[in-house]
Parts: sequence; C-alpha cells; structure tokens
Amino acid sequence: MDNYHITKDDDHWKLKKQGGSRATLIGGTKQQVIDKTREFMEDKTASVKIHKTDGKIQEERTYQRSDDPSESKG
Repeated sequence: MDNYHITKDDDHWKLKKQGGSRATLIGGTKQQVIDKTREFMEDKTASVKIHKTDGKIQEERTYQRSDDPSESKG
C-alpha cells in the first residue's frame, strides 16, 4: 500500500507520495487538497496522513475505505 502525506508548504497545501520528489496535488487550502485527494484516490489503494500546520499528524485515512484494516482505530 502506498503512503501519502498532506502537508503545508509555505503558502499552499500539498499531497505528496512518501519518498516522492514532487507534489501530486497542490491547493490553496487544506480542504481543497483533501477534496482533490478523495477524487485522486478513487482507483487507488493508499494511506493518507493529514498533517496540521505544525507538522504533527492530525488524521489518517485509508483509501479505499473497504481496505481499512478492521483492527485500526482510524
């Protein structure tokens, strides 16, 4: 399963694949990137960690939802 991170980068937010060198998606707000991520993940299986502005993880989402491990609290 691929891992992605949504983080703040200067004045914008980005979705970036872990280990990747370039952002997959960029938006002006965190919510814009979350919405675009939902569309981007329609045909993918991945884990997305959404970070706060301070870099700490706020939330983790699994796409597709049916692939979320049942023993996970997230």
